[in-house]
Formats: sequence, C-alpha cells, structure tokens
Amino acid sequence: MTELKEEIKGMSKFFHWLFNPYTEGYSSIALIRLFAGLTFIGEGILKYIFPSMGVMRFTLLGFPLPEFTAYSVGLLEIVGGICLLLGLFNNLFALLFAGEMVVAFLTTKITMYLGTSPLPLPPVPPQSGFLGSCA
Repeated sequence: MTELKEEIKGMSKFFHWLFNPYTEGYSSIALIRLFAGLTFIGEGILKYIFPSMGVMRFTLLGFPLPEFTAYSVGLLEIVGGICLLLGLFNNLFALLFAGEMVVAFLTTKITMYLGTSPLPLPPVPPQSGFLGSCA
C-alpha cells in the first residue's frame, strides 16, 4: 500500500512540474521563450503555406499519412509556440518539441550527412562561416 502511495505522490509531482511553469529565475528565460516561440510559430505556418515545407517534405521522408502528419505537426508548432510566448504549459511543450526535434534530426540530418537524403540540397552551399570553412 505504501508503494502505491509513493507512486501516486511521484506522479503528482510530475504532473505539477509538467503543467506549472517555473516562475523564478533569470529574466533571459523570457527572451529564450520569445525566440523559441516565434521560431516554432513561423515554422508551423510555413507547413500550411508552402507544400514543399509540409506535405511534400513528409511524403519524401516516407512518413505515414504525410498530409495528416504535416498538418498536425504544424498545428503543434503554432499552438505550442503561442503557449511558449504566453508562458502556458512550458514544460509540456518543451517535452513535445524535444521529441519533435529528435525525430526531425533523425529523419533529415543524418541522411543528409550520409548523402542518402531524399530531400533536395540547398541551391548554393555555404560560402562563409563554420560550414563554409570546412569545404
């Protein structure tokens, strides 16, 4: 019985952490939320406006139900970005976005590095900066 109480107490702490944002800390946290929120909102909108950034991209990558996947990921990014800007459910959306970024990295960047990506390469490789100095 005590194990069950401890498990319930642990789940209660987790849900409290998940749904209640951290309100103390540096003021730079607001800047991070601002930039991350605006980035996710912009990327979510692009999935609806440009098919090459949404449905076509998910189709080329081999995702099941690419239309549903593109629009649901776009919706997650728009709603999650707005919530980050407003400071609502920050921890929940941080976990969702972390999962999304892991999937994005595994499906696009590794194949691009190996040269097996089904996505078109950028029209011009970088000419300056870190990537430009590697070539």
